[in-house]
Amino acid sequence: MSKLTLATVWLDGCSGCHMSFLDMDERLLELAEAVDVVYSPIVDTKEYPDEVDIALVEGAVASVDDEKKIKKIRAHTRTLVAMGDCAITGNVPSMRNPIGPEAILRRAYIENASCQPQIPTVVVPKLLTMVRPIHEFVKVDVFLPGCPPSADTFYTALTALVTGGPLDISALTRFGA
Repeated sequence: MSKLTLATVWLDGCSGCHMSFLDMDERLLELAEAVDVVYSPIVDTKEYPDEVDIALVEGAVASVDDEKKIKKIRAHTRTLVAMGDCAITGNVPSMRNPIGPEAILRRAYIENASCQPQIPTVVVPKLLTMVRPIHEFVKVDVFLPGCPPSADTFYTALTALVTGGPLDISALTRFGA
């Protein structure tokens, strides 16, 4: 049997979901027997592959670049997993919604600048008016709640997705799990 392909993606978030994913520790070796990681901020691949079996997406959609990226990922992914509360609800990145992107950029790049105050037009992507969860842009197949989801939640979900077994993370996502 050939291995499934796995991608992890980081949109607008803190990387806590990726850190929790890595907290699977030695269980990552077990997972590596079943999947090939083909795209991730933890590997060197720069372009999203044409066909991915499972994609774990962390973070909310906050910029034009994020929107383009999530649409491309959905188009080339069999099973898309929203990992963490930012991907599912917008969570912390969406705290800027009542303020708006212009006020955020002005505060960060003009009011708090000690030299050369200016809003960048290169490197920093154009911000969307509202930060939104990924399911408002594309179809999501699996939701892994938590800030971040626990390593046990990742392991349970990925084991089910890889083996085709039942996916029931409800016991792991309760408070205190």
